Amino acid sequence: MLRRAFVTTSAAALLAAALPALAADAYKAEYKLSTVLGNAFPWGQAGERWIELVKEKTQGRVNIKLYPGTSLVGGDQTREFTAIRQGVIDMAIGSTINWSPQVKELNVFSLPFLMPDGKAMDALTQGEVGKDLFKVLEKAEVVPLAWGENGARELSNSKRPVRTPADLKGLKIRVVGSPLFLETFTALGANPTQMSWADAQPALASGAVDGQENPLSIFNAAKLHTVGQKNLTLWHYVSDPLIFVVNKDVWAGWSPADREAVRQAAIQAGKENIEKSRKGITAADPALLKQIEGNGVAIVTPTTEERAAFVAATRGVYEKWTKTIGPDLVKKAEAAVGKR
Repeated sequence: MLRRAFVTTSAAALLAAALPALAADAYKAEYKLSTVLGNAFPWGQAGERWIELVKEKTQGRVNIKLYPGTSLVGGDQTREFTAIRQGVIDMAIGSTINWSPQVKELNVFSLPFLMPDGKAMDALTQGEVGKDLFKVLEKAEVVPLAWGENGARELSNSKRPVRTPADLKGLKIRVVGSPLFLETFTALGANPTQMSWADAQPALASGAVDGQENPLSIFNAAKLHTVGQKNLTLWHYVSDPLIFVVNKDVWAGWSPADREAVRQAAIQAGKENIEKSRKGITAADPALLKQIEGNGVAIVTPTTEERAAFVAATRGVYEKWTKTIGPDLVKKAEAAVGKR
C-alpha cells in the first residue's frame, strides 16, 4: 500500500511539474501588440516595457512583438479596437480617443475642459469611473488590465498665438477621427481636419493644415517645431489615457498564473508610463517645456479668465455629448474631479 501511494504521489508531482510546459506548448510562438506610436515616444516605450516584463514574469512562455503605427490595421487608428475583438490583434495599448467610436463611454475623457490637470485624470482612471469603464470594455469582449497615459493634449499652430476662441477662427487644425473632436474645434471657430498621425506631419510640413493638438511628449519627440509649429498653447483641454488590453480568446488560452503575470506586468508598465508622460512639464520640473522653448516655440498659458472663454464656447458640445456618453457616468466623473 505504501509503495502504491508513493508511486501515485510521484506521478502526480511529475504531472504537476509538466503542466506549465504543456500549457506553453499550446501558446502562440508570438503575440502581436499594437500601439499607435513607436519607441521614440512614451507610448511605444510602454509597449516595449510591457513586453519585457511579461517575458520576465512568465519565464519566456509569453512572447510578444510590438507593431507600432497601428500597422496591423493599415495605420487606421479607429479600426484598432474592432481588430482586437476580431483577433487580428492579440494585445494593445490603446488610446481612449481612438476606441471611443466603438465604446461611446470612453468619450468621457474627451469632454472639453473636464480635466484641468493630472490629479483630475487620476481621480477618474484610478477611481470608480475607471472601474466602470473596465466593466464596459469587458462586455465588449476584451480584457482590460491597466491604465497608462499619453498625456494632456495641448494646441500648436504655425500662424499666431492662441489665447482666445477668436484666435482660432479659420485655423485648419488636424484632429483624430472622433466626432467629438470635430465638434469641439468647430465650436471654437476652427476648421478641423481629420487625419491619421502618419498623415499629420507631412500635412503640417506642407501647410495643408495649420496646427494640431497632442501631448507635449509627442510634440517634442516628433520635432513639430521643424514643421512650422512655433505657437503652443497650454490649455489642457482634454487628456488622453491609454488602456492595456488583451483579446478575450488569447486571455482564455493562458494559464491562471500567466494571466496574473501579464496583468501585473501591465500595471507596472502603466505606472512607469504615466510618470514618463508627465516628466518635465510641471512647475517643479519644467525641463521639457524649457527644451521646447529653446527650439524657438512661443508658449502661451491662458489665464483663468481666458480659459473660461474656451470652456463657455464649448459648453454646448459638452452638454450634447454628456447625453451620448451617459449622464450618470459624466456626473460621477465631475464629482471625482471636484473632490481631487
